[in-house]
Amino acid sequence: MHDRHTEPAPSSEPAPAVEAPAAEQILRLRGRIDQMDAELAELLERRALIAAQVQRLKPVGYFAGRDRGRERELVERMAEHAPRLGADRLAEIMDSVISAGLAAAQEEAASAS
Repeated sequence: MHDRHTEPAPSSEPAPAVEAPAAEQILRLRGRIDQMDAELAELLERRALIAAQVQRLKPVGYFAGRDRGRERELVERMAEHAPRLGADRLAEIMDSVISAGLAAAQEEAASAS
């Protein structure tokens, strides 16, 4: 005997709105995301400031002195802590973070001279 699974017939009624408990949970979770985003922004700012110090000390700094090997190592270490994102996604993220920090540091150096 073969069991058949049948789908319920589609309803012509509109889909129910998100239930109140789910809506409350979404708001609570989004609040947590907002808090983490603020913390992440602060970490990115601190990172950019320290990276700018490094750029000023390097013999060849800013984009010309970019160390792709070090960046790959950084991404691999980060991937150990963020397996869901993985190295490929983290590489994209960190490329943007590093590029933004270098651009900011280079602009600051240019305006200071």
